[in-house]
Amino acid sequence: MSPIIFCDFDGTITLEDTFISTVERFAPDVARRVLPQIYDLSLSLQEGVHQMLEAIPSADYPEILKLAATYQIRPGFVELLDFLDERDVPLVVVSGGIQGVVEAVLGELRQRVQGIHAVQLQTHGTYCSPDSEFEGAGEMVNKLAVIEHYGEPDWILIGDSVTDLKAALAAPRVFARDRLCGYLTQRGVTYEPFETFTQVRDRLAQLWT
Repeated sequence: MSPIIFCDFDGTITLEDTFISTVERFAPDVARRVLPQIYDLSLSLQEGVHQMLEAIPSADYPEILKLAATYQIRPGFVELLDFLDERDVPLVVVSGGIQGVVEAVLGELRQRVQGIHAVQLQTHGTYCSPDSEFEGAGEMVNKLAVIEHYGEPDWILIGDSVTDLKAALAAPRVFARDRLCGYLTQRGVTYEPFETFTQVRDRLAQLWT
């Protein structure tokens, strides 16, 4: 059986953390208060993300999507997809960020991933309302629930921050960067550090030889 790659989006597939950029721009006061609490694990992702996204006026959503056009994809991502295609290994994008932003940034690459799981942003009221099929266990998108949904025991996680922590602690193998490295180091959890997807591809090529 082939493994499945579960890959975070904000700050992992993208060079900058697009979710943080969004909330800092469109809900700056709430983001300034909430983000430190999320990072030090004193506030759950579920509660923090609700607070930040519900502070964004629905009228700003088109501007959020327009901003998505400026985000850059981390080097080597397309090459990683090519490598996985050759080996018939699926990649699933699982993000604590905004579905519309994920789809806008990926563009045609959406056709090359097995699935995208992120936060749906409802904009029918005065303020945005976040919704997620996998909300629960203190997370807006419970990544472990997404992974269990696919039912494949052999899986790999690629991530960069607090939204990936619970899944990383359960993953058979983790590729980590940025804050996630610190969380895992503190807990004595082994991981593969990376900065580009070319490094991930090359390491997988070694492992799968």
